[in-house]
Amino acid sequence: MTIWTNLLLAMFAGVLLNLTPCVLPALPIKLRTIARVVGNGSRQRFLAAIALLAGTLTFFGALALATAMLNWTWGTLFQAFWFRAALAFLLAGLGVYSLAGRGVQPPQWVYRVQGNGYAEPYFAGFLAAVLSAPCTGPFLGGVMAFALTQTPSTIFALFMAVGVGLALPYLILLAQPGLLTRIPRSGVWLSRVQQVMGLILLAGATFFATTVLVERVGTLLWTAWLGTLAFWLIRALVVGPGLGARLVPALVLVIGLSGAVALGFDGNSHGQNALPWQPLTEHALADARAVGAPVLVEFTADWCINCKVLEQTVYADATIAQAVDAAQMRVLRADLTRPDAALDAYLRSFGGAGLPFAVVLKPNGAVHRRLPDLFTVGTLKTAIETSGEQTRVDP
Repeated sequence: MTIWTNLLLAMFAGVLLNLTPCVLPALPIKLRTIARVVGNGSRQRFLAAIALLAGTLTFFGALALATAMLNWTWGTLFQAFWFRAALAFLLAGLGVYSLAGRGVQPPQWVYRVQGNGYAEPYFAGFLAAVLSAPCTGPFLGGVMAFALTQTPSTIFALFMAVGVGLALPYLILLAQPGLLTRIPRSGVWLSRVQQVMGLILLAGATFFATTVLVERVGTLLWTAWLGTLAFWLIRALVVGPGLGARLVPALVLVIGLSGAVALGFDGNSHGQNALPWQPLTEHALADARAVGAPVLVEFTADWCINCKVLEQTVYADATIAQAVDAAQMRVLRADLTRPDAALDAYLRSFGGAGLPFAVVLKPNGAVHRRLPDLFTVGTLKTAIETSGEQTRVDP
């Protein structure tokens, strides 16, 4: 494909990043930014859109330079302990601020420095870009793999295209006053929605905090978050006031219970369907080749939200366990939570450029199917079943 085709794909991949779990914690801040300009003139909305885009491109520009100059892969920044800790702290502060009914916005001194209140859209765009970095979305894995083989100027252009795509849906909303004027600017029910956004931010903070803390503390944090959610639900349902204000917590409760029931049913069989993962090593690959076994390799990290989604859904599905068993396949896992030059080299050699990423190898060790980004049970099952059979030799 030409560079222009890849630029269009990069922009489209940026748009689709908005649908991935990784970017979800940034949603409250972007929605707050849009809600604040409802009713403003076209000039104010235009400047807010420029500020949001500038925030997004600031991060992607810096990330492009680091990728080109330091030979990074997508998500390398999240391997730094201090970065995940700082992000967890920031999301926690924003979550508490929003849950308390103050809205999601930077401190007032930021506005005095920046002037005219355009610091918030800039900050919203920047944070959304940061949160998109740990995971890839549809098409992005292929674009990033292509980018790593290009010149620094091409890498920069491709990253900028991803940033434009990430910001594009919100730029369209800011440019269409007819859509914006339908968003109410006041009311108790809107305050409840704002508090839900705060809970989402706190969930994001808890997720990233668990990647830098010991498991016991992480469990306590999730317990505290669930306790906060339960307290808010009870209080919001009892206090109200009015039907509109009670509909928001009622909807959250229905969604939460539905998800818990679904996970509960799946969780009953997760232990039975758990794949026999082994660490990715040269010895493990050589042993698989020696006995003529196909191989499934998963590249993951504790900070990769999309990876966790795949592990709780696709990899835990009974049909995948059955397909792996029928193919007598070896399943290997590469944990890139922390920097690991050897595993990073494997990721690149298999054609990966970010997480999540999986690859199915033929019995002779050749690549059969690359699976970047999010994928379905059916996609992985087909890749396993068609990986090619070869007579196994007992060691």
